[in-house]
Amino acid sequence: MVSPTPPTGPALKVGVLTETAPREHRVALDPTAVAKLVKAGRAVDIESGAGAPAGFPDAAYTAAGATIAARPSILQHSDVVAVVRSPDARLIAALDKGQTLIGLIDPLNHPDMIRDLTERGVTTVAFEFVPRTLSRAQAMDALSSQSSAAGYRAAIVAAYTFGRYLPMMITASGTATPAKVIVIGAGVAGLQAIATAKRLGAVVTGYDIRDASRGEVESLGAKFLTSSVAEGAGAGGYARVMTDAEKATQQGELASALADFDVIITTAKVPGHAPPELVSASTLDSMRAGSVCVDLGSSDLGGNVAGSVEGKVTVTKGGVTVVGAGELASDLPASASQMYARNIVAVLGSLAPEGEIVVDSTDAVHQGIVVGHAGEVNNAAMRKALKLDPLPDASPATPADAPATAAATTPGPTPAAQNHKEKAA
Repeated sequence: MVSPTPPTGPALKVGVLTETAPREHRVALDPTAVAKLVKAGRAVDIESGAGAPAGFPDAAYTAAGATIAARPSILQHSDVVAVVRSPDARLIAALDKGQTLIGLIDPLNHPDMIRDLTERGVTTVAFEFVPRTLSRAQAMDALSSQSSAAGYRAAIVAAYTFGRYLPMMITASGTATPAKVIVIGAGVAGLQAIATAKRLGAVVTGYDIRDASRGEVESLGAKFLTSSVAEGAGAGGYARVMTDAEKATQQGELASALADFDVIITTAKVPGHAPPELVSASTLDSMRAGSVCVDLGSSDLGGNVAGSVEGKVTVTKGGVTVVGAGELASDLPASASQMYARNIVAVLGSLAPEGEIVVDSTDAVHQGIVVGHAGEVNNAAMRKALKLDPLPDASPATPADAPATAAATTPGPTPAAQNHKEKAA
């Protein structure tokens, strides 16, 4: 197979800034990803020190072909600004017409930001809307890559916080019984947490309302627990929304089971909405002193565990430790950043195969990830959140899961992109 020839025109310039969110240690591109982008004909500017919290010094970036630059210069000259978390107000204000913002920008919780950026001609690309059931989009699935890191880390945090051994330990002083761990939710984060807790020697149970998850959980050597509520799977294999009566039944059954566990790891997140409460205050009261809850669903909107506070560790009156850990992937910054950077590279390969950002309204992947472009909010879910009328249907030019052709995805640079090219030059 012949490698693609890098574009001969002005290089697409990708800028990476230091993340400003509290306790955020990840960076949007690691040196290995930078080298791939440079080889493909891109130019990469990195803010000095941006990779240091993840263990990537400036020297590693320059060796990979990046330029270390000041933040104002990056914001002025970058065609693409890659971020990990939703941008702060200063970054939003600095973005200009023709630039593209890519990241886990949390669009459904920041509709005013999307409206503002779109009206100003900034293209916004959100990983939250990657169509996860398309095989060709899997390399772009940052939600899965970061959930995998968070699930692994959750089991480590649980072991660190728990005051006893996780595995059975036979010593001269006697035998320690293994800890009982339950992981609620058998998605990417949950399965990784189950696998890690098993490797640490705990007796692990995986819980999910989708009976189809049984095989995955049991393949990891864990027990499987589910609800008596009928079939909990919805479109694409994800958990469906239950009725109020079903929720009451499911939560009552779960509450009665949880009191027997030493460690609970919860993983339920709902983009744009408050996470469901899975461990109630009364359930916490029924748990043994010294038990631990690690809440991967924790956010500013609430958590899966009653009273959990994002980024903080609290202890109930009954002695149960609750860890608010909604952004736990940040505590595994090197590995999480490496995986995230591959997601960025994959998105750029789809949106800019010939060196310019080109949005194809008939491409199923672009229909998902591109939230706003050329002054128009493109994503259907985002339009609904902003109370905008639906856009006319744009049927994919190719089968939904087939590789897109160059002709379908590269009709030429948009006027907005060209305007920014001229400004930067």
